[in-house]
Amino acid sequence: MSYPEPAVSAIIFNPDNKILLCKSHKWSNKYVIPGGRIELGEKMEDALKREILEETGLEIYDIKLISLKEGIYHDSFHEKKHYIFIDYICKTDSYDVVLNDEAEEYVWVALEDTDKYELGGFLKDLFRELRDMEKSEYKTEIFYGY
Repeated sequence: MSYPEPAVSAIIFNPDNKILLCKSHKWSNKYVIPGGRIELGEKMEDALKREILEETGLEIYDIKLISLKEGIYHDSFHEKKHYIFIDYICKTDSYDVVLNDEAEEYVWVALEDTDKYELGGFLKDLFRELRDMEKSEYKTEIFYGY
Protein backbone atom coordinates (compact mmCIF):
# COMPACT_ATOMS: atom_id res chain seq x y z
CA MET A 1 0.00 0.00 0.00
CA SER A 2 1.28 3.48 -0.83
CA TYR A 3 1.13 6.52 1.43
CA PRO A 4 1.86 10.23 1.08
CA GLU A 5 5.57 10.99 1.52
CA PRO A 6 6.67 13.79 3.86
CA ALA A 7 9.36 16.02 2.35
CA VAL A 8 11.19 19.05 3.71
CA SER A 9 12.50 22.02 1.75
CA ALA A 10 14.10 25.36 2.52
CA ILE A 11 14.01 28.94 1.40
CA ILE A 12 17.64 29.73 2.17
CA PHE A 13 18.76 33.33 2.62
CA ASN A 14 22.44 34.21 2.15
CA PRO A 15 24.18 37.15 3.92
CA ASP A 16 22.95 39.48 1.14
CA ASN A 17 19.34 38.42 1.89
CA LYS A 18 19.03 36.58 -1.43
CA ILE A 19 17.27 33.23 -1.90
CA LEU A 20 18.81 30.12 -3.42
CA LEU A 21 16.92 28.70 -6.42
CA CYS A 22 18.04 25.47 -8.08
CA LYS A 23 17.06 24.43 -11.61
CA SER A 24 16.06 20.77 -11.51
CA HIS A 25 15.27 18.16 -14.15
CA LYS A 26 12.99 16.55 -11.54
CA TRP A 27 10.73 19.61 -11.81
CA SER A 28 10.61 19.96 -15.63
CA ASN A 29 13.80 22.09 -15.63
CA LYS A 30 12.14 24.74 -13.49
CA TYR A 31 13.61 26.50 -10.48
CA VAL A 32 12.81 25.07 -7.06
CA ILE A 33 14.11 25.28 -3.51
CA PRO A 34 16.29 22.42 -2.28
CA GLY A 35 14.95 19.65 -0.08
CA GLY A 36 13.96 16.02 0.02
CA ARG A 37 12.33 13.14 1.84
CA ILE A 38 12.41 12.55 5.56
CA GLU A 39 13.94 9.20 6.46
CA LEU A 40 12.26 6.87 8.94
CA GLY A 41 13.15 7.90 12.50
CA GLU A 42 14.60 11.25 11.39
CA LYS A 43 13.39 14.54 12.85
CA MET A 44 12.16 17.06 10.29
CA GLU A 45 14.86 19.68 10.95
CA ASP A 46 17.57 17.01 10.90
CA ALA A 47 16.24 15.84 7.53
CA LEU A 48 16.27 19.42 6.29
CA LYS A 49 19.88 20.01 7.34
CA ARG A 50 20.94 16.68 5.77
CA GLU A 51 19.11 17.29 2.49
CA ILE A 52 20.41 20.85 2.13
CA LEU A 53 23.98 19.74 2.82
CA GLU A 54 23.67 16.84 0.33
CA GLU A 55 22.10 18.92 -2.43
CA THR A 56 23.94 22.24 -2.01
CA GLY A 57 26.88 21.79 0.36
CA LEU A 58 25.43 24.56 2.55
CA GLU A 59 25.20 24.60 6.34
CA ILE A 60 21.95 26.24 7.49
CA TYR A 61 20.75 27.80 10.75
CA ASP A 62 17.98 29.99 12.18
CA ILE A 63 15.44 27.50 10.85
CA LYS A 64 11.75 28.40 11.02
CA LEU A 65 8.74 26.47 9.78
CA ILE A 66 6.82 28.54 7.26
CA SER A 67 4.42 26.37 5.26
CA LEU A 68 2.69 23.03 4.88
CA LYS A 69 1.48 22.13 1.40
CA GLU A 70 0.20 19.03 -0.28
CA GLY A 71 1.14 17.95 -3.80
CA ILE A 72 -0.84 15.10 -5.31
CA TYR A 73 0.55 13.91 -8.64
CA HIS A 74 1.81 17.41 -9.49
CA ASP A 75 2.19 17.69 -13.27
CA SER A 76 5.61 19.35 -13.18
CA PHE A 77 7.24 16.64 -11.01
CA HIS A 78 8.94 13.78 -12.86
CA GLU A 79 7.11 11.03 -10.91
CA LYS A 80 3.53 10.45 -9.83
CA LYS A 81 3.83 11.06 -6.11
CA HIS A 82 1.69 12.30 -3.26
CA TYR A 83 3.86 14.58 -1.13
CA ILE A 84 3.31 16.51 2.07
CA PHE A 85 5.72 19.47 1.71
CA ILE A 86 7.06 20.93 4.96
CA ASP A 87 8.75 24.21 4.08
CA TYR A 88 11.16 26.26 6.15
CA ILE A 89 13.02 29.54 5.90
CA CYS A 90 16.59 29.62 7.13
CA LYS A 91 19.96 31.32 6.73
CA THR A 92 23.43 30.40 5.56
CA ASP A 93 26.69 32.26 5.90
CA SER A 94 28.00 30.95 2.59
CA TYR A 95 27.59 31.84 -1.08
CA ASP A 96 29.42 28.75 -2.35
CA VAL A 97 26.94 26.17 -3.58
CA VAL A 98 28.06 22.70 -4.61
CA LEU A 99 25.19 20.99 -6.41
CA ASN A 100 24.68 17.24 -6.47
CA ASP A 101 22.97 15.44 -9.37
CA GLU A 102 19.47 16.65 -8.43
CA ALA A 103 19.97 20.12 -9.93
CA GLU A 104 21.80 21.46 -12.95
CA GLU A 105 22.33 25.10 -11.99
CA TYR A 106 21.60 27.60 -9.26
CA VAL A 107 21.09 31.31 -8.74
CA TRP A 108 20.86 33.63 -5.74
CA VAL A 109 17.79 35.89 -6.19
CA ALA A 110 16.14 38.69 -4.25
CA LEU A 111 12.70 37.68 -2.98
CA GLU A 112 11.06 40.43 -5.02
CA ASP A 113 12.72 39.08 -8.21
CA THR A 114 11.56 35.45 -7.91
CA ASP A 115 8.68 36.05 -10.34
CA LYS A 116 11.25 36.56 -13.11
CA TYR A 117 12.08 32.83 -12.98
CA GLU A 118 10.15 29.81 -14.17
CA LEU A 119 9.28 28.24 -10.83
CA GLY A 120 8.29 24.64 -10.16
CA GLY A 121 5.51 23.37 -7.96
CA PHE A 122 3.74 25.92 -5.77
CA LEU A 123 6.75 28.22 -5.29
CA LYS A 124 5.15 31.25 -6.92
CA ASP A 125 2.39 31.16 -4.29
CA LEU A 126 4.83 30.43 -1.47
CA PHE A 127 7.05 33.39 -2.37
CA ARG A 128 4.01 35.66 -2.68
CA GLU A 129 2.84 34.55 0.78
CA LEU A 130 6.32 35.21 2.18
CA ARG A 131 6.41 38.71 0.64
CA ASP A 132 2.94 39.47 2.02
CA MET A 133 3.51 37.90 5.45
CA GLU A 134 4.37 41.15 7.19
CA LYS A 135 1.16 42.76 5.92
CA SER A 136 -1.05 39.81 6.84
CA GLU A 137 -3.59 40.07 9.64
CA TYR A 138 -3.27 36.29 10.16
CA LYS A 139 -0.40 35.32 12.42
CA THR A 140 0.07 31.74 13.51
CA GLU A 141 2.42 30.36 16.13
CA ILE A 142 3.45 26.76 15.55
CA PHE A 143 4.71 24.65 18.41
CA TYR A 144 6.42 21.36 17.67
CA GLY A 145 9.31 19.19 18.73
CA TYR A 146 7.65 17.48 21.70
